[in-house]
Amino acid sequence: MKRFIATIVARSAVALAIVIISSAATLAQSGRVQSTPTPTPADDTVRITTEEIKLTVLAFDENCKFYSGVTENDLVISENDRLHQPTSVRRLLANVLIVLDTGGELRAVKSLDKTRAVARAVARSLAPDDSVAVMQYSDKPEIVDEWTTDRTQTLAAISRKTNFGRRSAFVDAITMATDFLLRTPLENRHLVLITDGTDSQGRSSAKFDAFQRLLTTDITVHVLSYTLMETGDIEPRTKSISNSPPPKAMPDEVAAGLPNGVRDVATAPRAKTITLDRTLIKKMKSRKADLEDSQDRLERLAENTNGEFVLPLSPDEMESKAPLVARMIDSSYVVTYMPKIPVIDTRGIAERVIQVMSKRPGLIVQARRKLLVATKN
Repeated sequence: MKRFIATIVARSAVALAIVIISSAATLAQSGRVQSTPTPTPADDTVRITTEEIKLTVLAFDENCKFYSGVTENDLVISENDRLHQPTSVRRLLANVLIVLDTGGELRAVKSLDKTRAVARAVARSLAPDDSVAVMQYSDKPEIVDEWTTDRTQTLAAISRKTNFGRRSAFVDAITMATDFLLRTPLENRHLVLITDGTDSQGRSSAKFDAFQRLLTTDITVHVLSYTLMETGDIEPRTKSISNSPPPKAMPDEVAAGLPNGVRDVATAPRAKTITLDRTLIKKMKSRKADLEDSQDRLERLAENTNGEFVLPLSPDEMESKAPLVARMIDSSYVVTYMPKIPVIDTRGIAERVIQVMSKRPGLIVQARRKLLVATKN
């Protein structure tokens, strides 16, 4: 019997049974063999259930540098206002899945080249022995590079195996990414999303379900978000009179391959425009609302999984802040503790808010997580 807990409970029920085994005895003098008694099954089986919840905790000194040598005695854990002592504190290499958003019909700022550059910046900044895998999604999600510590291979996959697509299958990407990370018994798992978090089909309820599922795992989610940049670009287009041109008919990387005359239209100087197309204005308002909702959801997902949420104002700022995500990943410990309210007592799904605090002078920890706890027999 296994118990499945929010952050994948590490210990399952252990059955202890005593079985009496008798061996055949040979009667040498008579030449007869005494029959072996049939073992009697144990009447009582003692079952001991132990549960552990696993967390990722970031540790820094007062100069914001990684703090080495953290032990169980340095931390105290609060779970729904109940204090717990860690059962283990371990420093493990990270397993990082980088997900590139390479599609979207209405994207204006987000580009394939910049998304690739941000992904490469994350990969280069990770510790050499961290394992990295790469996924892209546009019309559909796909793994473009499996787990490896070979950075040359990872960087080549980002540059050569990712492609532009017209649509954005964000929900499918989150589902596949979660499955991929849970497929093998890895620890210290991190999901890095370079995205605006919108889905071409909307699917708001499916997105909610996908995020809720992430909250039942020990995966830490980091986000480098295009939402603020996209919202800023689209804002003028939600009005009938603006100083911005209509939205581009196609992304820059596609327009670059067209003849000069067509390409010049996409790069023409901005001018005041009057838009009488109410359908277009309504579409832009819907896009803006979708981006704002996505930004809020992505920020809460990162916060609730103890991840980093980066909301840059420009593509260049996004690339320059990519190493910050890698630094956070490589400043982490895996901490476990035994909950005082057993998960087995949870009926259905329950929420546990967990905070980790430092008891050691000079040690600063970042660890806050909202866990959805469920049991599975």
